[in-house]
Amino acid sequence: MSEFRNVTVLRKANVYFDGGVTSRTLVFPDGSRKTLGVMLPGEYEFNTDDKEVMEILSGNLQVLIPGASGWRTVTGGETFEVPAASRFSLKVSGITDYCCSFIK
Repeated sequence: MSEFRNVTVLRKANVYFDGGVTSRTLVFPDGSRKTLGVMLPGEYEFNTDDKEVMEILSGNLQVLIPGASGWRTVTGGETFEVPAASRFSLKVSGITDYCCSFIK
């Protein structure tokens, strides 16, 4: 899907790691949320309350998800999932555009 219709965009940016990761939150009529963002090269660690589905639109990174046997390389056009109530790590090697869906 290249566009979202009938959403509310929150004006306040989500800025993490001194600007290394930024995003905007979209709220859908059913209350579900997604973020659209950009990650600059670097290493990041996130905590999540909800399950997350991360779609990498362009760029590339490595992800370490709890329970995985090691780092996984993810490139533009690929998706990975992060379980709820967990912590995951990213090694971003180039500017990466992403869409994150939060699953309740």
